[in-house]
Amino acid sequence: MTAHKAGDPTTLNRLYGRASGHKLRKGQQDLVDSLLPQIEVPAEGDVTAAALFGEDRPLHFEIGFGSGEHLAYRADLLPDHAFIGAEPFLNGVATALGHIREKHLPNIRLWKGDALEVLRRVPDGSLSFLYLLHPDPWPKARHAKRRMVNDGPVDLFAAKLKPGGEFRLATDDPTYLNWALMVMQRERHLRQFEWLAKTPKDFLEPSGGWIETRYGAKSRREGRRPYYLRYRRNA
Repeated sequence: MTAHKAGDPTTLNRLYGRASGHKLRKGQQDLVDSLLPQIEVPAEGDVTAAALFGEDRPLHFEIGFGSGEHLAYRADLLPDHAFIGAEPFLNGVATALGHIREKHLPNIRLWKGDALEVLRRVPDGSLSFLYLLHPDPWPKARHAKRRMVNDGPVDLFAAKLKPGGEFRLATDDPTYLNWALMVMQRERHLRQFEWLAKTPKDFLEPSGGWIETRYGAKSRREGRRPYYLRYRRNA
């Protein structure tokens, strides 16, 4: 298996998979109609903490936040930090909006759509944390170019993270784990990132204020092992 495929998520210029599932409940639709426009990332311009929140703060970015529970937990834990979450799935966005309203989280902005569209507009060296939790593994070899951990996206992650910033990846798919480790061990990425694991426990359990999501707990119940990889951006 090789990561050198024609194209990757930074060049394919399209999203794969569903954009919506079951019909939203009325309360969820009300949140999408009323709250989302208030906290949505603008469609144009630089994406910075100052532009979104009126002041410079440590900036976090989550790619594909699912139901938003990790995003909401981190934002609640770090109220003086700024958080951006991108998710193309409408039902996930609606659920995240419920967390934001329930926890009264003014430090989150959302984007319904392709995360890379927004990430490209983040100035280089701006992010303190970048999260990619349980991305679609695209297990078939012919679909490997669709995986978010590929050379193009990882180079983009490195550009947007500040020196000392952290990239966090979670997966319960052994194929994706092996693929991600292979991509991150490539020489150019070794110059960009340091893997923070020193012992097996460091990647078998979440650490550093990182919660296990409902998806991670479901994986364990169904006999799959979630893995938690942390990488620090080199200076």
